[in-house]
Amino acid sequence: MSDTALERIAAALERMSPAPMPAPDFDAAEAFIWHASPDRLDPVHNVSRIPVALLVGIDRARDTLLANTVQFARGLPANNALLWGARGMGKSSLVKAVHAEALASAPDSGLRIVEVQREDLPSIGRLLGHLRAASHRFVLFCDDLSFSHDDQHYKSLKAVLDGGIEGRPENVLFYATSNRRHLMPRDMIENERSSAISPSEATEEKVSLSDRFGLWLGFHPCGQDEYLAMIAGYCAAWGLVIDDTRLRAEAIEWAATRGGRSGRVAWQFFCDLAGREGVALRTAA
Repeated sequence: MSDTALERIAAALERMSPAPMPAPDFDAAEAFIWHASPDRLDPVHNVSRIPVALLVGIDRARDTLLANTVQFARGLPANNALLWGARGMGKSSLVKAVHAEALASAPDSGLRIVEVQREDLPSIGRLLGHLRAASHRFVLFCDDLSFSHDDQHYKSLKAVLDGGIEGRPENVLFYATSNRRHLMPRDMIENERSSAISPSEATEEKVSLSDRFGLWLGFHPCGQDEYLAMIAGYCAAWGLVIDDTRLRAEAIEWAATRGGRSGRVAWQFFCDLAGREGVALRTAA
């Protein structure tokens, strides 16, 4: 057999069974993104987030999640959390903001946030192996988590929530955001109930997945006063001075053109307003 053929065989075997991922340097950044095939943790040096004080209208969820995260950062018991509800109401923004706040309150904890894509959940066991051996503490974050009719990824998620025979690593917590309280479409749950011999057993495994989160934090559409308060908070944080009557009228008109109010719509209006007023959106004080 020629050397070229042997080299091709060796390359194919390496692709089938790649070399183990080297030990990550968790001091390289405060945030990481997990990728599979091949396994790697990419550091994120500039996290896209806003200060927790600017998250208006979600006070209860903010205070609850912050207290839970600070407990975890200080080595105390804490719960996995599911942030569910209306689109654009700051669920993912809150997770990132709370991580920064908790790290500032407990800088010696080495608290890190690791984002995991839903598609990479089957590799979560390998990730936990790397995190278990580290001296840092980790918040695993999965944004916009949900499962479709034929999706089996939810079984991999149980490795994070329950940990199997080893148990969830003491230094790992899992936060997820979703538009669905039970992480699965309602028609999927109802269809399985209607077609199963034992309806309750047919859906118990899937519906009970959300029960494995110790914290359920609901996010609901905001009213006009909350919407205007969000915009006023952004104006104050970035020093944008504008007549109150004009601000109110333009903000309400913007929401009307978008067909609703939310934190995302408030931020989009503020970005448009700041651009028109010549205010650069650097990091808020």
